[in-house]
Amino acid sequence: MANLLIKPHDRKENGNILKVTPESAKWDYVGFEVYSLKEGEELLNKTIDKEVCLVLLSGKANVHTKEQSFTNIGERMSVFDGIPPYSVYVPNDDQYEVKALTDVELAVCLAPGKGTYEARLIPPAKVGVEGRGYGKMERTIHNILPEGELADSLLVVEVFTPEGNTSSYPPHKHDENNLDEESYLEETYYHEINPDSGFVFQRVYKDDRTLDETMAVEHRNVVMVPEGYHPVSAVPGYHSYYLNVMAGPVRTWKFRNDPDHEWLFENVMKK
Repeated sequence: MANLLIKPHDRKENGNILKVTPESAKWDYVGFEVYSLKEGEELLNKTIDKEVCLVLLSGKANVHTKEQSFTNIGERMSVFDGIPPYSVYVPNDDQYEVKALTDVELAVCLAPGKGTYEARLIPPAKVGVEGRGYGKMERTIHNILPEGELADSLLVVEVFTPEGNTSSYPPHKHDENNLDEESYLEETYYHEINPDSGFVFQRVYKDDRTLDETMAVEHRNVVMVPEGYHPVSAVPGYHSYYLNVMAGPVRTWKFRNDPDHEWLFENVMKK
């Protein structure tokens, strides 16, 4: 049985409540962390060989890198405010210092960096917002760091799925380095649920079912997707949010739908 579900641990002295590393995930590219900072607390980390995308899940903060300062950023007090976040891109061989001006929930997305790009602010106005799917497959996408924006490895997006709907659907995968048909991308799903007593279901499975796990995913859980298809279903009464982090040898998102459910995608294209 694969161990794909990571639950938050007790808050550490630096505010960390979740941490996934390439070593703990047994893969090569994606790292992911969440920090819960109290008003007035500060967090200082070096990026070393990783590029980083800091996503302010909620709260207001000042963020300083070696050469840049972004002050009083943050607008939403909950991810379920439904507005895009403030984020900060930080290259490798740099550092970031975050001072919480209110209580802050901070996601730290990591992947190998090459030092190509400078630190920059990604304000809500730069986040592409789009609807995707139809009917019970409808969801809203916030493209924080998509393929068309500058980064060495990272792809970062957040998804809002209404109660009773299914997203990352029709089921798709991106686990083969077979361009131009499909790219190899590791992926983490960080979930929040409203109300937070709820849960969603996420399945991760391969065509031959050598991997086939279905998980009841609770508030602040992370699901690791090393390979396979990975749909998410929000149960009635509970709204779903998740933050996706992807990275691989080539920074491009090329996916393949599950052939058994391709007809759903064809219906999407007709809408």
